[in-house]
Amino acid sequence: MRYAVVYEKTPGNYSAYVPDLPGCVATGATREEVERNIRQAIDLHLEGMRREGEPIPEPASWTELVEA
Repeated sequence: MRYAVVYEKTPGNYSAYVPDLPGCVATGATREEVERNIRQAIDLHLEGMRREGEPIPEPASWTELVEA
């Protein structure tokens, strides 16, 4: 499955979250680090859901860049 990830630059670091997986977040000092960390967070999040017998949500979010 492919989940949409939202990345944000904050004053002190980078952060990321997955809209379809509430609570699945990551941070990093660099873009590369946060990208690596969110992939690991997704794997761990899904592993925990499977272990608890929770249903794995189908991806439903998407991203788009809108010119303004």
